[in-house]
Amino acid sequence: MSKKKRLVRILRIITPFVAIACIMIFTPMSLDIVSIWAAPLPDTVQEQIDGAVKHGLDGVIVYVDQAGKAPAFYSAGWKNKAAQVPADPHALFKIASISKLYIASAAAKLVNSGSLSLDETLADYLPDLAGRIEYADQITLRMMLQHRSGIPDFIDQDGFDWFTPQTDVDKVLELVLDQPADFKPDARYSYSNTNYLLIGRILDKVLGYSHQQYIGREILAPLGLTDTYSSLDQTDFEDVASGYWVQYDFDSRQLDFVVPGGSMIATAQDVGIFLRALNDGSLLNHEEQAIYSSIYEYGHTGWLPGYYSIARYHEDIDTVVVQFVNTTGGNTIWLSNIVYNRIVKILHAQ
Repeated sequence: MSKKKRLVRILRIITPFVAIACIMIFTPMSLDIVSIWAAPLPDTVQEQIDGAVKHGLDGVIVYVDQAGKAPAFYSAGWKNKAAQVPADPHALFKIASISKLYIASAAAKLVNSGSLSLDETLADYLPDLAGRIEYADQITLRMMLQHRSGIPDFIDQDGFDWFTPQTDVDKVLELVLDQPADFKPDARYSYSNTNYLLIGRILDKVLGYSHQQYIGREILAPLGLTDTYSSLDQTDFEDVASGYWVQYDFDSRQLDFVVPGGSMIATAQDVGIFLRALNDGSLLNHEEQAIYSSIYEYGHTGWLPGYYSIARYHEDIDTVVVQFVNTTGGNTIWLSNIVYNRIVKILHAQ
């Protein structure tokens, strides 16, 4: 190997570590991240989230469902800073991409019933897009569900603005139409929100009505989930936790986002009940569960301006942990993930 190639290989190896070091040294919240990461593990979840608020998160909600125990609710910080309303563990929250779990579940049920086929293509289901999305005649429903379609993500396109209400799905879709594919279908995995926008549209067409109505009837109602909504306009606005961006007083609660795969709003408990049912087999029958296992994951994160959520089932301790943080920007995602992982460690230790 030549010296030049050896140097390139070394640089490829060390660059990520250098980048991390630079972030930790030069970003404003770096000391907060290091201190909370390195701190001794507290005895309780409440102590952990109290500390997280002290380190820069505006509000934290945590729901814990341990098998054999009553659900536990925790909160710290603010639900609404301007009105000085404390964080409420039962507040509604924009769960963003956690919504994709519900859409994938609906798709699994419809595939099992014969209403959908995983092997039919985007062009088959939405022929009007055949000439406007590259490889539409080769991209299958399965590929879209698995984020293996190569369809560009609308959030990466010029003209998309997180801080403008996204209430026109057609306008959002236009951002990626007539754009080259990121890669050939099924060549690799690449997360794209456009996939679930299109899946939502496919479900609507096959059903003849809104897929959110189907989710409500076939998923939410059987589980008794009365605090889960498909969009902001269905909620009592005051029940929704405010959302904040680091160093700004702007409340992003008012930013409506109706795009399928990112629009849903729920309490932590409702998300936790759904996630438990998805993982333990009580939501889907045996055939539906097999289909779901082949197309999507069993936990998720969600991000919208001012809102970051994590919902996961931890099989080794038979526990669902849902965490909502109403602060984004800066290094808050790092901080939120550190807090979540430490909560899981606390539960392991109990």
